[in-house]
Order: sequence, then C-alpha cells, then structure tokens
Amino acid sequence: MSAERRDPYALALRLLARREYARLELRDKLLRAGCDAEDVTRALDALAAAGHQDDARYAEMLTRTRMRQGHGPLRLRQDLRRAGIEPVADAETHWLEQAQAVYRKRFGRTAPADAKEYARRVRFLTGRGFAGEMIRRVLAADGDEDLPAG
Repeated sequence: MSAERRDPYALALRLLARREYARLELRDKLLRAGCDAEDVTRALDALAAAGHQDDARYAEMLTRTRMRQGHGPLRLRQDLRRAGIEPVADAETHWLEQAQAVYRKRFGRTAPADAKEYARRVRFLTGRGFAGEMIRRVLAADGDEDLPAG
C-alpha cells in the first residue's frame, strides 16, 4: 500500500472530495482500508475541526436525497441511525405533502377499485417509509377513506 493510502487523513479527504460521509461511515471505510484505529480517530477529529466532515451537513444531504427519491420520514430515520446519527425532529419538512406527491405520481387521483388495491397502495407507501396515520390521511384526501385498511 502507498503511504497516502495508509494516511487516514489524506484518504478521508479524498473520499470527502467525492461526497459527504457520516463520521461512522468514514471511520468504517478507513478501518477497512487498513488504517490504524487511533490514527483514524485523530484524523476524523481533525477533519471535523477543519469543517471537512460534519454529521449535520451529512444529515441535511441525506434528507434532501431521500425526499428527492420519494422516501418518507421512517426510511430517513432508519438511514440516519445506520450512519450513526441520531435523528432530530424536522419541523421544516412537509412529510404529508411528500407522501401525497409520491402517491399521486404512482397512482394518480384514481380511487382504488377494491380492498386488495387499497392494501397494495398502503403497502407501497409503507415501503417508502411513511407512517400509518400519514398514509390514512393521504388516502382520505383522495376520497378513499371508505375502503378497509387491511
């Protein structure tokens, strides 16, 4: 291995030049690259102090990305926790509008024909990371509240 690949600071800086990383994710990459754990910790501390690595910035980037992909708050929380970041309440995000946009993009404004189709739509939104109450509100907004939820 070259000296640069063993230098966790230089390797981390190269990785961060391509995209944002959460501290935990970056730490795992550096350890898998064969860097010493103590050197990795020092490098990550230095990168954070210099403003090159920031978990809050990573969380903002991930939130924008997941919303653009049509995912909901449950999926976002799961992804943040996996990255070692404890999610915080996001009052700025309009998750109901997001759920409605995802639903209408997939199904339009047509009501499901039967309970089976209703359940399929609920599963779709659940798989995207939206919670039950929000799903009920989205379906009710399109006049679907008279069909059973299961």
